[in-house]
Amino acid sequence: MQKILTTCIYCGCGCGLYLTEDKGIITGAYPSIKHPVSKGALCVKGWNSYEFVNSLDRLTHPLIKENGKFRKATWDEAIKLIAEKFKAFSAESGADSLAFLSSAKTTNEENYLMMKLARAVFKTNNVDHCARLCHASTVAGLAATFGSGAMTNSINEFQEADCYLITGSDTTSQHPLIGSRIINSVLNRGAKLIIVDPRKIELSKYAAVNLQQKNGTDVAWVNGMMHVIIKEGLQDEAYIQARTEGFAELKELVGEYTPEYVEKITTIPKEKLIEAARLYAVTKKAMIVYSMGITQHTTGVDNVKSLANLAMLTGHVGFPSTGVNPLRGQNNVQGACDLGALANVFSGYQKVTDAAAREKFEKAWGVSGLPANIGLTVTEIITAAGGGKVKGLYIMGENPMISDPDQNHVRKCLEKTEFLVVQDIFLTDTAQYADVILPGASYAEKDGTFTNTERRCERVRKAIEPLGEAKADWRILCDVAVACGYNGMNFSHPSEVMEEIRSVTPIYGGMRYDRLEPHGLQWPCPTLDHPGTPYLHKDKFSKGKGTFMPRPFIEPRENTDEEFNFILSTGRIYWHWHTRTLTGRTSTLEREAPVPYVEIHSEDAAEMGIKNKEKVRVTSRRGQIELQALITDRVVRKSCFIPFHYREAAANVLTINAIDPIAKIPEYKVCAVKVEKL
Repeated sequence: MQKILTTCIYCGCGCGLYLTEDKGIITGAYPSIKHPVSKGALCVKGWNSYEFVNSLDRLTHPLIKENGKFRKATWDEAIKLIAEKFKAFSAESGADSLAFLSSAKTTNEENYLMMKLARAVFKTNNVDHCARLCHASTVAGLAATFGSGAMTNSINEFQEADCYLITGSDTTSQHPLIGSRIINSVLNRGAKLIIVDPRKIELSKYAAVNLQQKNGTDVAWVNGMMHVIIKEGLQDEAYIQARTEGFAELKELVGEYTPEYVEKITTIPKEKLIEAARLYAVTKKAMIVYSMGITQHTTGVDNVKSLANLAMLTGHVGFPSTGVNPLRGQNNVQGACDLGALANVFSGYQKVTDAAAREKFEKAWGVSGLPANIGLTVTEIITAAGGGKVKGLYIMGENPMISDPDQNHVRKCLEKTEFLVVQDIFLTDTAQYADVILPGASYAEKDGTFTNTERRCERVRKAIEPLGEAKADWRILCDVAVACGYNGMNFSHPSEVMEEIRSVTPIYGGMRYDRLEPHGLQWPCPTLDHPGTPYLHKDKFSKGKGTFMPRPFIEPRENTDEEFNFILSTGRIYWHWHTRTLTGRTSTLEREAPVPYVEIHSEDAAEMGIKNKEKVRVTSRRGQIELQALITDRVVRKSCFIPFHYREAAANVLTINAIDPIAKIPEYKVCAVKVEKL
């Protein structure tokens, strides 16, 4: 039996694990003791990260749809059809009649190649991926305030912090290896924990201060904390003077956000707000930790900028065990952003609107005329495909039929898409609408790299051959490019792709495969002798001075009324991940949480005569679903929570596709619904 060190396919923690292989079959997974994140531990998903690889319903050969049904096809036949269709659309309707969705589940090299296929081969910036649905607000907000849109500190620094402000992150469910560090720090070191969340989470029981705000009011309570800090003189004046700009404007705006005013907006008792503000401000090593509860709003960028303001106000950025730490949800969502699978940037966040950047990539890729316009984002691409503006759509490793907001709208758009290519390892709900399906390889069947939430680029190592006729995603993308007449993607191994990546991407400049052994490097790592960067903004911010960006509170796009009188929020649970494409095919995980449910407060349930596990109907202005009721006091009255994993009662039938005007991220966390007993 062989053991192969690789990186977990699930959350952004990026745990190191060994896959065991016997006669070409993956038989188990266990943690790496020496890995800096896992340290001999894994969550339940990590321990069971191998079973789906052997699933009997894996895609094993290309499929072409004819007369409404899929038939088996050869690789040459499928690739030729894609090349002919995409070249014809480009010639007849222009480059922007094509669009490409990359994937946070595939490797850095594959995201780079998808970006290169879109831009170098077809001359369109219509390329994006699911960061648009989770942390696009982070990239925009932190880049504007700090100069870098990533987690500022390292996972191991959580062990030394003295105070944690956690908001919009059910950390023990979404990032268990980080959640366990926080719990151990509270229990063993006496660290203090502030939780700000509309829903009680596992960490709430360990908190010194628990604040439950009304959904969608985050800017207000952050401004309120800053009001208290400034009023009581708890800000770090020396830090503000030396390292920031724009403080006067911030002070003026937050002057309006008295604890009394904030209580009216958020329902947070003023005494609790003051207590939290004082605790965070006076603690030297204080970390802000957040996730999608902050970002998935029409004011997501404002939320992120406000948290950045709070950290700069108190001098909590640029040091170990401090900072602003967005926890990335998927295994390689950080890397997919880093490598340019976004509508507005090349790899390394080099802007497509910058003539010098375009010239640099034209020279590297041997092409001319790279487009200068910012492309369409995920939700815009789907809508454009339904409206005929995008005629050819190529989706790799994403399942927008379940993950995107307003599912009925997505379905109608996919039905109307003129030519859809889906590259995946399973026949997903999205793949059902495809004209061509290409079978990719799982993480156990290919080489490459992932970049975790702390900016650690680490190896993914091939353990077995791809099943059937499936191919590694990087190889498929290269084949498509060659079939389209482009010779700049004739790579024979992902290490060659990484060599090109580091030649054009300064933050990855020192990341050669031999240097990534055994546990990777954290960017920025600009040269081959650079050791990597554990925390950002030491001595000065990436942009020079940090910029305070005061933001006023703005109401969510959709509020409750007499009919739709509950606020719905969606999110993850411990046992499942994303759209259950993988965990739903893992018996241990499926056994623990097999059915969808909606959390309802016990008093609301009593008023409606709803009993625990009884079926209810939840309806929004866009659709309705039926699912079990889970009676609990984790949610506040007149609010409810639905895990978004389940296709059987997809929460995104209900959610609104209103988006943040800057990040273009949907508002998954606030929509109005009604709940009815069946």
